[in-house]
Amino acid sequence: MSDGRQSPTDEPRRAERLVAGAFAVSIVAALLLSVVYVVGGQPQLEGTFLALALGGIGVGAAVWATSFMPSDEVTEERPELASSEEEVAAFTASFEAGEQTLARRGLLAKLGLGALGALGLAAVFPIRSLGPSPGAGLATTAFGGSGRLRLVNGEGHPIRPSDLVRSQLVTAWPEGHIGEADTPTLLLQIDPGEFVPLPGREGWTVGDVVAYSKLCTHTGCPVGLYQTELDLLLCPCHQSTFDVLHGAEPVFGPAARPLPQLPLALDAEGYLVATGDFSAPVGGGYWDRGRDR
Repeated sequence: MSDGRQSPTDEPRRAERLVAGAFAVSIVAALLLSVVYVVGGQPQLEGTFLALALGGIGVGAAVWATSFMPSDEVTEERPELASSEEEVAAFTASFEAGEQTLARRGLLAKLGLGALGALGLAAVFPIRSLGPSPGAGLATTAFGGSGRLRLVNGEGHPIRPSDLVRSQLVTAWPEGHIGEADTPTLLLQIDPGEFVPLPGREGWTVGDVVAYSKLCTHTGCPVGLYQTELDLLLCPCHQSTFDVLHGAEPVFGPAARPLPQLPLALDAEGYLVATGDFSAPVGGGYWDRGRDR
């Protein structure tokens, strides 16, 4: 009969059961967190399951550290190396018992790794909330779609070269895409014979009308000031200045790239159309600026 006293092995066994239970709770909670997220999400349940998953790992690790890891220093006098029969028998029994303990602890280690793996799996699903990969979306605009899009003003009216005045800036948009953040375009009427096209862009202007992106290549501010006498475009945010007659190259300020140019032509009714997209990605620098479109 039992005398009511606990065996010396009872306390480690209880600790093992506690660690196993904590890791198991963490695994189940992490899997439930994944299920809740996939079926549509519910903030209260997600928070509860996340707390249980993290708490289970924390409790299991803490109990493991305090119950199974040695924390004291033991020193003893070295006896003669020869062992007695009693010592050999005691060592053999202890070794066999240790093998059983290691087998149980191996299961605990696998459960702990399972808890971490389940939590990692649950963490993968929210990545979908970041949205689709931008791909080439940051490098192209509506002008790059199929067909030749007319340039229209803010009211949606198509623009003819005769509508432009030498000293006036006109902000244009691709027809059907008024207000899109990456498409505002500056149309400028310059003096005859003054424009110097860059190599390969000899046919990008219509008469003396040239078009550039309105977005400054420094931080994307709208370029809205035009010094007619010097044919310079000025960004009011940080004073980047661009030479209209020479491909809108920056001549002052922090901008390091020219304003992208838009190739122009006329349609059958004499309205300005874009024959392609801008010469480069518009606006300030971003993560894949150096890649080819």
